[in-house]
Amino acid sequence: MTVRQTRTLRRTAFTLMEVMVVVAILVILAGVGSVAVFHYLDEAKIKTARLNIKNIEQAVMDYKLSHDDWPADLTVLTQKEGSKNAALDDRQLIDPWNQRYQLDAGTLSKTGKPHIFSAGPPGSGEVIQNFIPGQE
Repeated sequence: MTVRQTRTLRRTAFTLMEVMVVVAILVILAGVGSVAVFHYLDEAKIKTARLNIKNIEQAVMDYKLSHDDWPADLTVLTQKEGSKNAALDDRQLIDPWNQRYQLDAGTLSKTGKPHIFSAGPPGSGEVIQNFIPGQE
C-alpha cells in the first residue's frame, strides 16, 4: 500500500471523538424535545379534564331535571334507571390523573350550575373546575 492509499482509507471512517460529539448533540436535542412534549401532554390532560367536567355537568343537570334534586354524588349517574341507560360510564368519573371528579351540589354558580372539580395535576395545586366559587 502506498502512503496515498493509507490516507484515503483513514478518512473513510469517523473517529471516536466525532461519533461522541454527534451522540452528545443528539442527547441534548432529545432532552430539550422531551421537555416540550411533556409540557404539551400536561396541557392536553388539563383540556381533557375540562371537557370531562362539562360532560359531567350536563349529566348532573339532566339528573336534576328528572329527579328535582341534585345527585348525592357522581356515582349515581353511572347507575341504570329502569329501561334507561346510565348517563355516564364509571370510567368517565376518573380524571386524567386517576383521581375521581368531585361534586359539590351545595355550591351553585349564579346560573345554577353545581360545582364540579378535579384536584388537577399532582403537586401543582391547580384545581380544574367548571367555575370558581365566589367569583361567578
